[in-house]
Amino acid sequence: MSVVFGGLFLAVLASAVCLCGSQSLRDVQWLPCPFVDESISLNEEGHRETKYHHKNGVLQFGVLGDRPINPDVVTFLVITSKVDMRRYVEGNVDMLQCEIRRYSTGGIVMRWPGLGAQEHDIWFTCTFTHTEGQFITTTFLRHTPAQEANQDWIQISDREHLTTSAAMVILTRTPKVVVGLMKDPTLSCQFAVDHKQANMTVEWRLQRRGERTKLFSYFTRTGKSEGSGVSVKAIGVGDASLKLSHTTYASEGTYVCSVLVPPLYGSHDIQLNIQEAPRVSVNVGSSLSLTLGMDQKVMCDAEGYYPLDVNIEWLREPVGSSFLPEILKNVLYSSHRHNKDGTFSLSAFFMLKPGLEDSGYKYTCRVTHQALLTPIRKSFTLTVSEQDSTLWYITVVGFILVMIILLFWLIPQLIAAKKRSERKAF
Repeated sequence: MSVVFGGLFLAVLASAVCLCGSQSLRDVQWLPCPFVDESISLNEEGHRETKYHHKNGVLQFGVLGDRPINPDVVTFLVITSKVDMRRYVEGNVDMLQCEIRRYSTGGIVMRWPGLGAQEHDIWFTCTFTHTEGQFITTTFLRHTPAQEANQDWIQISDREHLTTSAAMVILTRTPKVVVGLMKDPTLSCQFAVDHKQANMTVEWRLQRRGERTKLFSYFTRTGKSEGSGVSVKAIGVGDASLKLSHTTYASEGTYVCSVLVPPLYGSHDIQLNIQEAPRVSVNVGSSLSLTLGMDQKVMCDAEGYYPLDVNIEWLREPVGSSFLPEILKNVLYSSHRHNKDGTFSLSAFFMLKPGLEDSGYKYTCRVTHQALLTPIRKSFTLTVSEQDSTLWYITVVGFILVMIILLFWLIPQLIAAKKRSERKAF
């Protein structure tokens, strides 16, 4: 019964949040946030198995001792700390997806340096994802149980009320990046910790085709850094953003920004995709005039695009027609040509052998590619005319006159030559 009531409560609460959708997270005192709980057990073969349990949850902001909004769901009361998680969440609350999970320290038992922390603290992560991909932020919530537990995996009931404080936050404002070649994008990575002089390690790695490459690392304990692209000075104020230079197709991959403050490890993946739009050209001008009986090879070139997938079509339609154009079937394609810079090129061509009925038609090369918001179109209008008969007659008459003149000149020459040969014979 409590589950039904809890679900009804969250539905009403969600609708209330939507009604004030123009508000930011800083303006609200609570919002629905599902809790993904875990339980660990041994299977028949003696191996540990983790099962996930989705529970109704509420993220509530207040002070120590506040009563839960609804006692029938799991409540995470976030009290004031030196890290205000709401500060790093932008946009309207109706554009946010919230989720809370347990966080395991991986067997590391140590007291968090923050105020009031204990060695037996329990950790959770609260992740906000913007529905339009503007940012992802993960906050580490620390909970101190009333009694010291023998393990960091205490049981949480469906009506639990947990008092927590934000200890660390890590976020990126560029979860997905699409950029062209030879650009200098900045991959966002910010963080905040609730105490000064934290023992911290900041790293950037690139995952590409199954390989991991370390791009940058910085250790606050030694003050040394390796790699480039990140300002060590900016790290001091919580900005570990990475600037890339002169992107190539090899820049594509998953970039991982991680911040380690023992026993917490936070990271975000940033997917970078290279997209380069094709340059499109046609080997004829905007108009083409042909004489009946002539033919013309018409070619459309799409050059310098990335990634590989591109589509080239030749269309045919009467000028000024409102009907859908006809897609030509007699089009031949070259193979994809791989350019030195990693881009590709492709050609689509056909032999145009028009009749008089083709005059006045418009031919269009249409190119589509994922780097284009709309297809590129290159068109020409065809004009077909018959051969000029006057010119033909002039040519024929001229040829006959030339032949007659040659005959009149050659005959006397032949007669004279014959007489000379007869004289020599006597």
